[in-house]
Amino acid sequence: MEAKELIKYLKNLGIEVHTTTKARGHQGFFLKSRIDISKNIPPYRVMPTLVHEFAHYIHYNLEPEMPKTGGSFEKLFKQNKPEFEAELIKVTNFVDENSMCVKLNEHKERVKDQLKKQEVIIKKFYPDFQRSKKFKEFDKYIKKSKARYLLKYDRVKLLGGLFRRSVEIYSVQNIEYDFPDMPEAFAAYIRLRSLQKKQKRISARINKLKKYYTKPAELFARFVEGVYLDKEWTCVLAPSVSENFFMLLESGYYGKLKEVIEKF
Repeated sequence: MEAKELIKYLKNLGIEVHTTTKARGHQGFFLKSRIDISKNIPPYRVMPTLVHEFAHYIHYNLEPEMPKTGGSFEKLFKQNKPEFEAELIKVTNFVDENSMCVKLNEHKERVKDQLKKQEVIIKKFYPDFQRSKKFKEFDKYIKKSKARYLLKYDRVKLLGGLFRRSVEIYSVQNIEYDFPDMPEAFAAYIRLRSLQKKQKRISARINKLKKYYTKPAELFARFVEGVYLDKEWTCVLAPSVSENFFMLLESGYYGKLKEVIEKF
């Protein structure tokens, strides 16, 4: 009932609220005067997501260029104390555990361990091997092998023969089976190169998420969501931000946000 009442309240403010879309793959999505709440999220997430997206609406009214710039602390809080960002990140981590990238960091560590194992195999045969330098013996060997395609792709399909009817499929995963005559060190090197690409992709994903989660617009929305979920704990995590926020809230700076927080 609470969610229905908030939706009704938001619609009375002139905001379009949609609950039957996929919200562009997110739990919720805000654009100008429209809020989408994903039809796929569990019921207990509807209210926090509505509050989160309404915070974006409030921010947008304060800073119309926010969707493009990501917002600014100066506009959100009328000042930018050095501790604001660190406090808001703590609240973000409390509100959304995905912001800590735990699974991605664990995956990155597993890949790091696998890389070390492949390096140990290579050094068993080539003690002077270094990842940062050319592996001349391998480079000489790979020129004559179809395994060279696996340096760029983890899995390849090669077409050949008359009318390109013959098909050969090779993969890093089956490298010993696909190339039984390949020296162990070279097979390990191909796996190492594959793992390096995977490590790079994971790092890029982590950096992209960190950039997203540390935008002032997202930090503010998750702070407001934190106030809804657990005001007392949010104030403990972010004392300076909370003091500043509630002072501005009482003064009417955030418009209808004061009424939403008090009512819902």
